[in-house]
Amino acid sequence: MSRIINVDSPTKIRNRNRRSIAEILRRLIQKPGMDDEAKDMAATIVLLLREIQKGVEQTGTAWEKRGYWMKSERFMREWEWVIQHSADIEDVIRHEAWDLLPELMADLFPKFADIELKTMTRKADLWKGNYEKLLAMPPGKQPWEQ
Repeated sequence: MSRIINVDSPTKIRNRNRRSIAEILRRLIQKPGMDDEAKDMAATIVLLLREIQKGVEQTGTAWEKRGYWMKSERFMREWEWVIQHSADIEDVIRHEAWDLLPELMADLFPKFADIELKTMTRKADLWKGNYEKLLAMPPGKQPWEQ
């Protein structure tokens, strides 16, 4: 029997989403104010952080099933900041407290400082319409639970 290769493993998805968030953060920081595109970008960060959390939970569960309790616990603790940042940014978006967003972005930025961006590869299609999509979901609901 041949080996099954998962092309979209949680790690690949996590790395792809981290890259996307890093690019969005750098673009968002350059914006002079909160226009519709900036709102879409902020909402996309929330959705991507939720997807990262889903992958972290999948990885932790897989390690627990194999008996790697300590490794799973350490990994989950390493990524628990994702839940808090996602909830904080979503709260700002839902209450339209845009004056708080720069501080949250500044707190989030160091988590993605290790990602080297020589060229911006993400297109606006990634975030377009995500503000409305996020507002249409119940608060705290994951996009894959629709």
